Amino acid sequence: MNPDYLIAFLASTAGAATPLVLASTGELVAERSGVLNLGLEGIMLVGAVAGFSVALHSGSLGLGLLAALLAGAAMALIFAFLVLTLRTNQVATGLALTLFGIGLSAFLGRDLVGQTVTPLPKLSFPVLSDLPFIGPLLFRFDAVVYGSLAVVAIVAWMLARSRLGLQVRAVGEAPHSAHAIGIRVAKLRYASVLFGGAMAGLGGAYLSLALTPMWVEGMTAGRGWIALAQVVFATWKPRGVIWGAYLFGGVTVLQFHGQGLGLAIPSEFLSMLPYLATIVVLVIICRNPQTILLNKPMSLGQNFKPA
Repeated sequence: MNPDYLIAFLASTAGAATPLVLASTGELVAERSGVLNLGLEGIMLVGAVAGFSVALHSGSLGLGLLAALLAGAAMALIFAFLVLTLRTNQVATGLALTLFGIGLSAFLGRDLVGQTVTPLPKLSFPVLSDLPFIGPLLFRFDAVVYGSLAVVAIVAWMLARSRLGLQVRAVGEAPHSAHAIGIRVAKLRYASVLFGGAMAGLGGAYLSLALTPMWVEGMTAGRGWIALAQVVFATWKPRGVIWGAYLFGGVTVLQFHGQGLGLAIPSEFLSMLPYLATIVVLVIICRNPQTILLNKPMSLGQNFKPA
């Protein structure tokens, strides 16, 4: 493998990992507050079509990303109202949200198929971008790639070092105790779910505005489910999200670079690699229940009703 090909492979991995980083980081915050949102796939699709539509008609990629973020938050608001206010079952509601998002995105995008937009531009840093090997590997990505890493860093600091993070973790571990000392459980859970939805919507928009700058029905191709699995893979720790996302991103890119690497493997097998890797990793991790239970929020998936 020559250096140019290696650089192309690693750079593609960063792009493929970015939607997963955003979606799984947002979901991690929601789950640390005790809410399990299985609707990520639907939210990402709605974010993808909303971002693409606004960018196409306005000519502004920035507005497209903002629209995707708001669309994702709106979808999450529906979910939050159902599970936090009406106290519906979180699992069933999340699955329903995914089905709703799949149908809604197909309906909204029926006239957008076949149209394209100019992809997000790559940033250029003086001197740094021109460095051999390091330049194209680290300093020639678009703003969302760098922004996704910043989001993980901020969330990690927030959960570990800030008062807000302590409250979010308290709500996820023991909501009744948190309520007893004056923490507004419902408010924090609403905010956490909305943040998770906004990040999932942004991750979906990255697919339609950067990776493949067009709208294709069902273009998330299961990434919402992989993002959910990554939260478990990361054992609910932000730093684990990075490793998981880039691992799955690399496996995803491998299916496109497989033939170039000289791998005599059927394309159908390469296409299923990301999902196979997800299953294998989860099986390996779940063999040790203590690893999961150590960081899993105790009230995850449980509705809260003030006494």
